[in-house]
Amino acid sequence: MCTHRHFSRLLVVAALVLAGAIPASAGPQHRAKLDLELKRAAASAGGTRTVIIRTAPGTRAAVREWLAARGYRLTADHPLIDALTAEVPAADLEALAEEPSLASLSSDAVIRPAGLAAAADTSSPRLRDSFLRSTLGLVPTAPAGSGVGVALIDSGLRPAPDFANRIAAFYDLTGGGVRRVAPFDDYGHGTHVAGLIGGSGAGSGGEYQGVAPGVRFLVFKVLDGSGQGRTSDVVRAIEFVVENRRQLGVDVINLSLGHPVFEPAATDPLVQAIEAATRAGLIVVAAAGNFGTNPETGVTGYAGITSPGNAPSAITVGALLAKGTVTRQDDGVAPFSSRGPSWFDAYAKPDVLAPGDRLVSVAAPGTALYEQWPSQQVNGTSGGAYLRLSGTSMATGVATGVVAAAIEANRRATNTRSGPSGRLSANALKAILQYTAFPVRDAEGVEYDRLTQGGGGINGAGAVTMAAAVNPTVPLGTPWISPQPDPVTVIAGEPLPWAQNIVWGVWLVPGSVLETNHECWGNNIVWGVADGQNIVWGVADTALSGTNIVWGVNIVWGVNIVWGVNQPPPEATNIVWGVADNIVWGVADNIVWGVNAGAGVGGR
Repeated sequence: MCTHRHFSRLLVVAALVLAGAIPASAGPQHRAKLDLELKRAAASAGGTRTVIIRTAPGTRAAVREWLAARGYRLTADHPLIDALTAEVPAADLEALAEEPSLASLSSDAVIRPAGLAAAADTSSPRLRDSFLRSTLGLVPTAPAGSGVGVALIDSGLRPAPDFANRIAAFYDLTGGGVRRVAPFDDYGHGTHVAGLIGGSGAGSGGEYQGVAPGVRFLVFKVLDGSGQGRTSDVVRAIEFVVENRRQLGVDVINLSLGHPVFEPAATDPLVQAIEAATRAGLIVVAAAGNFGTNPETGVTGYAGITSPGNAPSAITVGALLAKGTVTRQDDGVAPFSSRGPSWFDAYAKPDVLAPGDRLVSVAAPGTALYEQWPSQQVNGTSGGAYLRLSGTSMATGVATGVVAAAIEANRRATNTRSGPSGRLSANALKAILQYTAFPVRDAEGVEYDRLTQGGGGINGAGAVTMAAAVNPTVPLGTPWISPQPDPVTVIAGEPLPWAQNIVWGVWLVPGSVLETNHECWGNNIVWGVADGQNIVWGVADTALSGTNIVWGVNIVWGVNIVWGVNQPPPEATNIVWGVADNIVWGVADNIVWGVNAGAGVGGR
């Protein structure tokens, strides 16, 4: 059975102290309650900051009254994560951090879409029309996500023939509160992502069909007409989805947006909202971010994963280059796609890669995004307006479509609709995507490391096949895969073996753990590597030897460590640029890397 394993971070801290990296006394303990941005704000002691304040259990109501009595303006209440959003003078931040009833204080960070990188890139050929389902191995009769509800948290969704009768609900959160209104999109990003998830292709004669054209959309507008939003609004949207998931019929949440990581996952409000959504039985698919290379030098960077892609339970998606072909043999990793590990926690991310380069999808003419890229505008043969964009936003939409198709396949096979015993959990779906993925290699045929490709390139046909074979209703401890699928998918006439591995936390785990229904595949298990959170799949320590893909086997704590890099560019927070063997570690505000750190990470 799956067992909990305690990974003590004291060992890491001890190693850093021995190396002389941090002093034995790390300063006032209360400052640890402030995220990186608020520490900087407290040091400046000027102006007012909007802050998400997480409270100690059972104290939220009292803290709300206390904050109001002090004259702070409260703008949101977040019961899902025991938090409040308030406007706070920067000069008061350190004093607030000393309050025992306040668990952590996080900046209400600006949220941006993860779909603008390389939008006008012409270095790779244009992808041929109607290629998405083909390159994913999905034949015309394959599941299309029918009956699956996707919560799109983005800039909105403009009605178009591609979405006819499938926008089930639309809520606007950009003006405060949650208001049900008629669908619209004044920026265009959400419409493009929705088209990749499940556009029918009606405006293009079927040429630009999305992955799962049978899904229903529940849309939550959190980005304004300039493509910006606030973390608190995204948290509020997730809370609304969780609270109303049954009435709305939501199965999957798509988050093609994010912000730089400013704190550990355990205190990040957006991450904690995702973990709560996962515990409620929802599947969350999130973008890895577009910080894979230094924009000035082109040098590859590690630790560029953005929040909420650092959420342990999210299916975090990086981007593939499809290179204009349906075949998967020539796929590569998009240079802009963020690599792991996650900052502060050193989780191995991304989880999978999906096509995300120069994808054509539904456009919203007249919006800032559409007008920004006139060279990427595409006219559909049936009068529809389309746009060609790149980014992990697009890859996330593709992955969400695959998840929706897999959910439909499982429901078909098990004759179930929903409920704790009748649906695949987020954990099971993540494992299925990784187990059936294809290893991705560079131009020299060398396989990319796991911090670049995660489990590998997503395999739509394989995921659907495996999902149809898994029966989540069987008793724990019994085999749940029948019939056992052939671990090979044929795409464009080429047989492609599945990776048959699972990457979670810091471990590369044998795919054999997927053969039996364990408690770890339930809806209430949340994955991570923090104390008491990581589950190690029932595999003996000896079987895991050499498979810790983050810490490796030859970490160097001596002369090859560089410390104290704590003023990164605001849009590339905590990313270290260097050769692929330089694995990056985050402890507090410091960056650590060693030239031999990649020894435990196979490949490129």
